[in-house]
Amino acid sequence: MEKIAIIELNEKALKLSIYKISNGKGMLSLCKNHSVMLGEELDRDELINPNTKNSLLEILKVYRKLIESYNVSKIISTTTNVVLKARNYRGFLDEIYNNTGLNFVILSDEDYIKNLFNAVVNSIDSAKGIFIYVGAYSSYIVKYNRRAILGSSIMKFGTYSLASFEGNLDALVSSIKKDIKVDGFLQDIDEDSKIVGIGDAFVSAGRIAKKIQRYSLDVDNNFQLTKENMEKSYQFIKGLDLDKIKKIKGIDYDDADRVTTGFAIIKALYETLGLKEVTISSANLRAGLLQVNILNASQEKFNDLLTNSLESYYEFNNDEFSINQSVYNMATILFKQLKVMHKLSRFYVKPLRIASFMYDSGKCINSENYSKYGFDKIVYSDLAGVTHRELLIAGFICVCQNLDDFSLNDWIKYKDILTEEDLDAVRKLGIIVKLAVALNASRKPVIQDIVCDILGDSIIMKTVIDGDATYEIIEGMKVAQDYKKVYKKSLQII
Repeated sequence: MEKIAIIELNEKALKLSIYKISNGKGMLSLCKNHSVMLGEELDRDELINPNTKNSLLEILKVYRKLIESYNVSKIISTTTNVVLKARNYRGFLDEIYNNTGLNFVILSDEDYIKNLFNAVVNSIDSAKGIFIYVGAYSSYIVKYNRRAILGSSIMKFGTYSLASFEGNLDALVSSIKKDIKVDGFLQDIDEDSKIVGIGDAFVSAGRIAKKIQRYSLDVDNNFQLTKENMEKSYQFIKGLDLDKIKKIKGIDYDDADRVTTGFAIIKALYETLGLKEVTISSANLRAGLLQVNILNASQEKFNDLLTNSLESYYEFNNDEFSINQSVYNMATILFKQLKVMHKLSRFYVKPLRIASFMYDSGKCINSENYSKYGFDKIVYSDLAGVTHRELLIAGFICVCQNLDDFSLNDWIKYKDILTEEDLDAVRKLGIIVKLAVALNASRKPVIQDIVCDILGDSIIMKTVIDGDATYEIIEGMKVAQDYKKVYKKSLQII
């Protein structure tokens, strides 16, 4: 296992991220963020003044010590092209290198688009579509299909560059619409293409929209920002002064004055492009840098994002006793064999897949009663390729391995996302996961397959074995009482 450090210097912050890398998988281990209003200073003076320079050097020296303490083997240092506004940028970057050994690469718009593209396609399950990025000084509209960028439009405006606009927010929207470049590559967008919004402006818009519509789940990635919700959020923000915006939970205090500008840009994009819904992605530059520089050479992430997410989780959470893959395989067999009993659609395969693969994810809190604590681990593990509804269902399936842990009050919290059918499904699938765990009790793949026969009020599970399955059958029969409670039939395993 190796460690990789990514340092980003942009118009408002100096960031350090340290990742663990193992078998082509990455996990964030440390994240540090130091606020610095470099963009404002460059707009005003076109220079990096001595105080800012010294402050950045001191922070970079601290970052360097952290990097050494983590035994990092590779460092990626980048800065946005906003630094080119400084007449003394070359001397500044040379001074950084002489004092810290860090060699900062200035990213062009094309470099930025390439990295963001790799981050987007690994955060949202979308084979083709358009992603829209709203940055500080530039905004991008990019069309893609699988591994290829088909076209892009670079617009030289952003949340910072428009901050000095004089006039009301509606006038700013009208002004922005005139500058949006709708190139030819945007004319043939089909129904299967997904529109994805990334960047702090979209994330902030999504958080505010969730508050206004009283959305129950606090997860940014994959939130669907409809035109109606965007309009409501825009009108809400338009009526607030800066002090009130700064008090909104989830909005960066230092970035609050850019929220209104971001909303103006987003509204202009919705209206100019005729957007009805945008899927918000939490993709960011560091994820793209990691993907492009480290992970792409050793993994295929475009075909099945959920598989990659689950394998990444497993890579950093397994031990010599882990049986997650075996539990998942057995749960899949049981789902097929019990189809006539549970009568659930294929929609529930993905939540079952997550819950069975992460069945013991709560053990980091309590190794004995892990099912009770698996909900938060599943829901907030940044799994890709899965909707909010599927995440919640998977979390509740994990909890329902012990039916006594399931709380209807907890379920009701998410009634705006979940359905009555889902309530029936999580109990049935929870028992399937519990049974799958029991049938792997000796932590060896003794039971190869299951064949089910339904006889009146009973179901007989015939095991296809490779070895002695006595212990597995004993443990499996302990699930019989819960099985009857949910499926209304007696269980016999032979």
